[in-house]
Amino acid sequence: MNDLLVERVMRLVEAVPAGRATTYGALASAVGALASAVGAGPRVVARILAEWGSGAPWWRVVNAKGELPGPLALRARPMWALEGVPLFGSPGGAPRVDLPRASWAEAEIAAALDRVDASLETSS
Repeated sequence: MNDLLVERVMRLVEAVPAGRATTYGALASAVGALASAVGAGPRVVARILAEWGSGAPWWRVVNAKGELPGPLALRARPMWALEGVPLFGSPGGAPRVDLPRASWAEAEIAAALDRVDASLETSS
């Protein structure tokens, strides 16, 4: 796995504001050319989070339907409640993020990536 790609994705995940959410696909699109060079797409972003994201706010990144896999959704539910993330679903069922209301806009992701890249340039 490309270290720069991992660092960019992880820093973007850390930049997602509390109470908001984005998708694996949106992050893959944001990292763009570097992601394409290593064949990255939503699944690679999910893999990065699975391998390196335990200390990051992983519950703010969901699939295009606003879902996380069953066990993760159950672990995410209290975090979503704490942050006030709008959800769909019954109290006993698998929760789903209401992406139209909670989504971190593409322009906000792009601006965050610019800040991430600037900080990476100054730290190298």
